[in-house]
Amino acid sequence: QVQLVESGGGLVQAGGSLRLSCAASGRTFSSYDMGWFRQAPGKEREFVARITWSGGSIYKSDSLKGRFTISRDNANNAAYLQINSLKPENTAVYYCAAKRWEELTWEYWGQGTQVTVSS
Repeated sequence: QVQLVESGGGLVQAGGSLRLSCAASGRTFSSYDMGWFRQAPGKEREFVARITWSGGSIYKSDSLKGRFTISRDNANNAAYLQINSLKPENTAVYYCAAKRWEELTWEYWGQGTQVTVSS
């Protein structure tokens, strides 16, 4: 079992930055892929970024990649999402997820952290 706890969300003005954190329990964190998803009001949850157990990263789009950076710290069982140049349309609940590298679907989810960007 893996438990995930997100933190770092909040209210920020457009153009600002946030660093979201995901603290994971479990002794085999380094063998898990970690992902970030978000759900905006009235919309479905969508993929934002993923970092593999070996450190490779994938982003929803190239435009997102320029402002979002996913990273991980295996020594501290944590994953991060740095978001720069925030825009009002980035307002959403951001979720952390984890899966074993060999699995096709995400197995564990955090409770989410709210990011609100004011214009």
